[in-house]
Amino acid sequence: MKIIAIYGGKSAEHDISILSTFSMLQAVYYEYYEVQLIYITKAGQWLKGALLKEAPKSEADLRLTPETAELIVPSAIKEEDSIVFPILHGPNGEDGTIQGLLEILAVPYVGAGVLASACGMDKIMTKYILQQIGIPQVPYVSVVKTKWKDTPEEVFGQCEGSLVYPMFVKPANMGSSVGISRAETREELQAAIEEAFRFDQRVVVEQGIEAREIEVAILGNEEVRTTVAGEIVKTVDFYDYESKYIDNTVTLQIPAEIPEEIHQKAREYAKQAYLALDGSGLSRCDFFLTSNNELFLNELNTMPGFTPFSMYPLLWEEMGIKYGDLIEELLQLGLMRFKQRQKLAMTYDE
Repeated sequence: MKIIAIYGGKSAEHDISILSTFSMLQAVYYEYYEVQLIYITKAGQWLKGALLKEAPKSEADLRLTPETAELIVPSAIKEEDSIVFPILHGPNGEDGTIQGLLEILAVPYVGAGVLASACGMDKIMTKYILQQIGIPQVPYVSVVKTKWKDTPEEVFGQCEGSLVYPMFVKPANMGSSVGISRAETREELQAAIEEAFRFDQRVVVEQGIEAREIEVAILGNEEVRTTVAGEIVKTVDFYDYESKYIDNTVTLQIPAEIPEEIHQKAREYAKQAYLALDGSGLSRCDFFLTSNNELFLNELNTMPGFTPFSMYPLLWEEMGIKYGDLIEELLQLGLMRFKQRQKLAMTYDE
């Protein structure tokens, strides 16, 4: 069977996608699969690369160019006896757009569908949904760009009227700490909002709290499995993009050293959120845990990082599923979901 690995993309998380893809390709069971490389450039070109029968030697092998690969239209990825693995992070990849294309082409693919991808990617929509099912979150204010341009004082009033400094400002539709800033004064809040608007038309301002960051990995379609929680052990107040992916200064504690009841609560909240967003395949659920054991769900990531130092595969390794077996499970879940949707389509036709 052929795995069609789609990676790169137009978002600011382009390079993270390449890191994740290279790591995933080291773990594929090549005795059963071939891997077709499909690279989306930062400019949005789709390039068809080599058909791999063994793992690539370096990340450089994945950075295709029009001189080294075939320029194709997106619909050309459809092949018989294949499954797409869209290892794309951020807008135009993790937000339901690629998933919509794959649905239209009627090809099986790994991961969340259109609805879960779109809602999980959008921090504001995620908050609205979690609020409806009663999962605790930190206080927040959503800001749209037109309102910020027209009435910035009103935005300051909303933020300072319902939140206290420090605050964290985030683009609604980015991940990997891209565009996120910490603000301790109005001047810093203004700069942080302007920075976030470089990446999106909508921004969320969250109450900063003293808390530990713990994460739970999720796997499954109808039958949902979760892991014990892992912790991002902080030595600074906030890890930015460079800390996470360039300098690799983040320390992970797996399992997190927290009470068993907190483990269970985090796993239950993660499952509830996953089902509410119609999750499938995989996700990673991120939480804040305060010193008095208050647990707040921060976000649900429908395509978590797959780098060698990413939390998602390491959590499943802790649960006894090695990297290669995890990739295999994700492929099988994608195929199962596709077959179920095909049955539904046949029912519609009748």
